[in-house]
Amino acid sequence: MSALPLLGMSEGELTAFVEGMGESAYRARQIRASLLKGLSFDEMTDLPKAFRGELHRRAVTGIPRIVKALGPDEDDTYKFLFSFKDGQAVEGVLMAYRYGNTLCVSTQVGCAMGCAFCASGLGGKVRDLAPFEMLGEVVAAGAYVRGARALGPDRRPVDNVVLMGSGEPLDNFDNVVTFLKMLGDPGGLNMSMRHVSVSTCGLPGRMRALTDTGLRVTLCVSLHAPNDGIRKRLMPVASRYPIGEVVDAARYHVRRTGRRVIFEYILVKGVNDRPEHAVELAARLRGMQCHVNLIPCNPVDHADFCAPAPAVTARFERELKNAHISCTRRRVLGADIEGACGQLKRRTVTGQEPPEGEDP
Repeated sequence: MSALPLLGMSEGELTAFVEGMGESAYRARQIRASLLKGLSFDEMTDLPKAFRGELHRRAVTGIPRIVKALGPDEDDTYKFLFSFKDGQAVEGVLMAYRYGNTLCVSTQVGCAMGCAFCASGLGGKVRDLAPFEMLGEVVAAGAYVRGARALGPDRRPVDNVVLMGSGEPLDNFDNVVTFLKMLGDPGGLNMSMRHVSVSTCGLPGRMRALTDTGLRVTLCVSLHAPNDGIRKRLMPVASRYPIGEVVDAARYHVRRTGRRVIFEYILVKGVNDRPEHAVELAARLRGMQCHVNLIPCNPVDHADFCAPAPAVTARFERELKNAHISCTRRRVLGADIEGACGQLKRRTVTGQEPPEGEDP
């Protein structure tokens, strides 16, 4: 029988587990508190030594190992490579902002979407991540940062979570919804869904289904183009789901939740960065409660894409604002620690990663 991942258990399930071992229910509360701090069984010193040994025989924590960590860089950004029990690995990035630390979480090993500007889908999708594995990314990153720097007693190492790492969250819909409920569990990390963003490349049916769960997350849509012609060049999913259907699903989210939608728009030199593209994008989004996040393209090895000149980006932003579309340029973080999705994993598994402790 395979060992049970305790991080994936509810409070009731964990209580039943420890009582089945002849222990009192309060041991479950001790274990859960320790798990959420990222502690191993050996580090749970408030438990009897014999009981810890029995836990080793029957269970695993379910917390992934951080096999590679880069940072903090000059922007106080960390990049992690998480490894799971089956040897598969995913990445996470923790970014420091004035309003708190934001962790970018992966939802799948690899990705089936094949976006031209992303390194995480080069090998296709390997498998979905289980809810406890996604929660484990948050726990492991929090434990690492807590140990790496002094934090006040009331300061969370991870204040916000964005599902923008490797994988398409809505392609792993049921597991992602379960993870979000675990993340917001008052007896767990108790994170408000207002501090959680779910990004999708644009699966309209799943976008509506997410809205209908009642989870008041921020919906982020990777649009990256003002029309289907350009979008198909960048994102294969556009051949199946026209941009009009994607925007309609976003409008549905706004109507049902009253919350604005964030549209991610990666600016690629010579592809989608002209003023007329901004005008067309503004016309498509007009009248919607939304915000456009402009992102200069982060260069990746497999694609001949790069960011436009700062003046071109500034003009694009100006055109949107002139059309009364809320927008900002994202602060570029993590470029010196392989910040783009899939880069650190790709370099590590191909043996091209930098020497231990050195940034590439």
